[in-house]
Amino acid sequence: MRLSRLTHLMRGAAVALAATVSLGAFAADMPGKGVKVQPLKSSIAEETFQTELVMQGLKDLGYDVAAIKEIEYAAGHVALGNGDATFMADHWDPLHIDFYEKAGGDAKLYRKGVFSPGALQGYLIDKKTADTYGIKSIDQLKDPKLAKLFDTDGDGKADLAGCNPGWGCEKVIEHHLDAYGLRASITHKQGAYAAIIADTIARQKQGEPVFYYTWTPYWVSGVLVPGKDVVWLQVPFSALPGERTDVNTALPDGSNYGFQANNQRIVANRAFAEANPAAAKLFEVMTLSANDISAQNLRMRDGENKPADIARHVAGWIKANRATYDGWLDAARAAAK
Repeated sequence: MRLSRLTHLMRGAAVALAATVSLGAFAADMPGKGVKVQPLKSSIAEETFQTELVMQGLKDLGYDVAAIKEIEYAAGHVALGNGDATFMADHWDPLHIDFYEKAGGDAKLYRKGVFSPGALQGYLIDKKTADTYGIKSIDQLKDPKLAKLFDTDGDGKADLAGCNPGWGCEKVIEHHLDAYGLRASITHKQGAYAAIIADTIARQKQGEPVFYYTWTPYWVSGVLVPGKDVVWLQVPFSALPGERTDVNTALPDGSNYGFQANNQRIVANRAFAEANPAAAKLFEVMTLSANDISAQNLRMRDGENKPADIARHVAGWIKANRATYDGWLDAARAAAK
């Protein structure tokens, strides 16, 4: 009886030990278990893909990830700094530097690593008009005759299909209009960018002159292809607002589009990042090419824009890049140990 009881106790201890080891392994695989995450993004639908890729990584680390909340960049940075949300996957550095600093800077926000490098922005016009009139720089539109070519509302001024109120590019465009003396000849048309750019593309396809702002990676340059359908306009000199007053916006090849080349970064609440080293490491090591973003964005433009479509795109990207994705998770789990 004593031997039987001893055997029973040993078996029970072995089961308990196995359960403890199993729970330990589970905890190591799921360092975010029980921790809630609130993602943010702007009203740009095409930011959903990269945001959901980050969300999936967090889910695979055990985090309880809520649905995305939409908020424009300035308010989004403040929400992150205050701890009302967890992360935003589309912080443009340095375009959003003023938003970052006003929301508390490094004391309240965390950004480490580069999510997607080499983002460009600027002004473009249709190639036909550029070639016919020799337009290469935006300051040529001071000439009323050239400005009138891009007049869509009959007031004689060029109409720039521009930037949503509250976006970082709005501040730069408005600054440019003053710095280059273009207020009298250019109207900055603002509203819902998706609607404005759709109208711009339709007019270009009908052979009409177009003048617009856009950025890469984004689907627009897959429809209006620079060098083929449209051309980038140069600016006469570098001129940026706020803390970047003295920054040179010229690219290595000498081109100057008026905007710095940007890196897209994941920005998060610092307290969350410090309390969750696995998530912080994930934010740091994730990388996504501009080509992959643009390709997915074009699929959205061509009709694959429902939540189920985007979820499929995310799953497809992970499947095609499984080793890379698993490497991110391994690095995140290692950071939690």
